[in-house]
Order: sequence, then structure tokens, then C-alpha cells
Amino acid sequence: MNFLSLVYIFSFTLMVNFVSTEFSADDCKSLGFKKANLLCSTCEEFKKRDLTEIWNNCQECCLKDDYDVSGFKRYPRAILEVCTCKFGAYPQIQAFIKSDRPTKYKNLQIKYVRGLDPIIKLLDADNKVEDILDIHKWDTDSVDEFLATHLSMD
Repeated sequence: MNFLSLVYIFSFTLMVNFVSTEFSADDCKSLGFKKANLLCSTCEEFKKRDLTEIWNNCQECCLKDDYDVSGFKRYPRAILEVCTCKFGAYPQIQAFIKSDRPTKYKNLQIKYVRGLDPIIKLLDADNKVEDILDIHKWDTDSVDEFLATHLSMD
């Protein structure tokens, strides 16, 4: 094998490794994404707006989720858990809980857990937890929009 062939094989191997490797949490943070909370269905918004490079980066940072026909995974049930003692630190979550918005979601349960920062647990049809999302930085509208998009309305 000549030197040029070795360079080609090495370059190809690097490209394959780069394409198949997801970005680290730090890589994603530097791109403006929070890997722990980003669902791949969210990335579709970039694709719809022809933001290909951002969509590609988003795909490397997102949590894989199943899609329904509209492009979003629907969960049969969800539990929003938070400690009331933390309401002062999370006024947006408190505002959501105390508003009439949760009543729109018949399959949403609000659960108060001592000392817990706000999370949403997404459950399957057998009431097993499929995903847990940290929502402490979400605002009231983000919680509402997420539930409207990902919670079954049955």
C-alpha cells in the first residue's frame, strides 16, 4: 500500500467514527443544546425551517424518542413531581401547577415529593416510567406546550 492509500483509509475511518459518534454533553452545551432534556422530535422544528446544520447538530445531541404520525411521541400518562418547598426557586413551575392548565390533561398527575426539583415522568401504557425530564429551567408555556405535544389526549 502506498502512502496516499493509507491517508485515504485513515481519513475515511475518521469520517466514519465522527459520523457515528454522538456529541458529548459539553459539545452540545457549546452548541446551545442541553443533551439531558432535548428530545429528537424537537429537532424537527429546525428541519421544517431548512436549518440543516442546526438540525444535524441537534440530532447528535438529542434523546431518541419514537414518533407518532405527526412526528411526536405520545405518552399515555405523565407525572409532574416537585416539592412545594421549592416553589420559590421555580415560580414558573408553581404558576403552571396553580393555574387551570393542568386540568386540560386528564392523564397528568401532580405529585409533591419532599426535596425534589421539578421533573416530568413519562409513562407507557403499563404505567412504567419511560423517560424522566428535568424541567427546572422550563417556563409555564414550555411545560404546557410539551404536555400538549407529548401527552396523549385520550
